[in-house]
Amino acid sequence: MLDSPQPVLPEWKARIDAVLPLYGHRNWIVVADSAYPAQSNPGIETIVAGGDQMAVLEHVLAAVGQCKHIRVNVYEDKELAYVAESDAPGVLNYCRGLESVLKDANVNYLPHEQIIHKLDQSAQLFRILLIKTDMSIPYTSIFFELECGYWNAEAEQRLRKALAAASE
Repeated sequence: MLDSPQPVLPEWKARIDAVLPLYGHRNWIVVADSAYPAQSNPGIETIVAGGDQMAVLEHVLAAVGQCKHIRVNVYEDKELAYVAESDAPGVLNYCRGLESVLKDANVNYLPHEQIIHKLDQSAQLFRILLIKTDMSIPYTSIFFELECGYWNAEAEQRLRKALAAASE
């Protein structure tokens, strides 16, 4: 009996599957709009998914959700809340969809340039995967900062206090 062929994943999905076991605390994944520039930093790998940004976001969140070793902090451009429907038709519908997709996520709203600065700083030492979509509404890139899935900031603070107390 012949094995049925395995479905071939689109290249961007296969790339996510390949990097997630490698990625950990301080790595980033960005789901970007179509105008997001290719960056020159060698730590930033850019691939093109094309297609619907919501579908890419949902896939990334689901894939990360399957990983026990990582979790995400999501960054969204603060400017998006101020983009007018008259200037960017579809933005209101997009925002409603985004709210639904990110309903269970820890979302941080910062000005775009602050997020880019954080991304650039991280890319000096850590790898970043940037996935471009066909989205054509401004300020819609979504940034996923990966964190350790089995350790949190509160546990780290307790550890640092214990270390400080032990050295006194």
